[in-house]
Amino acid sequence: MNAPRGGSAVVVGGGIGGLATALALQGIGWTVTVLEGSASLGEAGAGMSLSPNALACLDALGVGEGARALGVPFHGPFDLRTPAGRRLVTARPGTPSPLLGFHRADLHGLLGEALTRSSVRTGVKVTGVHRDGGGVVVSSTAGELRADAVIGADGAHSTVRGSCWPESLPPRFTGGTVWRGIAAVPLERGFMVMGPGAYALAMPVARGRVYWAHVRRCARPGLRHEDERGAVLDRIEGWPADLRALVEATPPEAVLHHDVFDLAPLPDLARRRVALVGDAAHLMCPDLAQGAGQALEDAVVLARSLDATGDVDAALARYDSERRPRSQWVAAQARANARQNLSGGRAGHAALVATTALVPSSLWPRFAEAGLARLWGWRPPVRPERTTGG
Repeated sequence: MNAPRGGSAVVVGGGIGGLATALALQGIGWTVTVLEGSASLGEAGAGMSLSPNALACLDALGVGEGARALGVPFHGPFDLRTPAGRRLVTARPGTPSPLLGFHRADLHGLLGEALTRSSVRTGVKVTGVHRDGGGVVVSSTAGELRADAVIGADGAHSTVRGSCWPESLPPRFTGGTVWRGIAAVPLERGFMVMGPGAYALAMPVARGRVYWAHVRRCARPGLRHEDERGAVLDRIEGWPADLRALVEATPPEAVLHHDVFDLAPLPDLARRRVALVGDAAHLMCPDLAQGAGQALEDAVVLARSLDATGDVDAALARYDSERRPRSQWVAAQARANARQNLSGGRAGHAALVATTALVPSSLWPRFAEAGLARLWGWRPPVRPERTTGG
């Protein structure tokens, strides 16, 4: 049995990445305080899919079984259509899927319930972070809090990143915008629709709900509509009827609309006893469905690094060397995927359709998994074996 080295950490941000990091640190015997700026913990009413690498992280965190009970197999990548309804790929009945679909709030709640030895403080806004002797101090609206390490899990517009990486650039607009919603209607299996400069997906999630999203090229960020649901329906006029039915079944006030941003690569993900995880470290396009997956990878690698040595600075340097190359590679792949998926011309879309149609539906799951092996095949590092008192 490994003897925990112990330590104290402040995790800034109570989203999926922050809670996963707190849970991972709790698992190696650290005392963790999570500071969340919102008045209560929660996640947006939207869905997400998790691939095998992310599910392996949930196993490492001890919540894999519970997560699988909440997840619904997502066949979208193996059921592709055009807006006119032509089926490019059709998964055979009973075809297994390596992906599971979740309502974000369900996964967030599962992680929160597992934090039995951590303190979560809501309504606390962090204003800065600075090194002080052998530790690091977080300044907030609730005063100062000192710890051995601080983890910035505070999202795209991270205060921790701005405080400790002052040279970092703000998130950059990628040229896409996305509408999302949850419909309480039955759907047996998910699907994706690929159009010129746009795509859509539908994903069943727990308790008879369906998450849908529509992503489209956009000239500039900030364009909004008085009736966002109506704006989606206008844009998918003539698209498959089952997609339109999902949008129509979503209450107008529940349709979310935001623009897509990513983050230019940072020179490091850890410095001066401060580390970044999730969107604070590598905000990326959603086109590989890896935002949460990479945050989960960050969490388990960070904990393994701290568990391997009592030298916090050395552990965070190790975390950086392991996570920065991979996470930035994934972000670059997601950005390239977004460019391809949102290629505006009909010629580009026709080429995508023709290329996809070359692979028989029966071979598509195997073909897709082989192409994604480097992404989906990642597994958490094994916890180091140490003797008691080590």
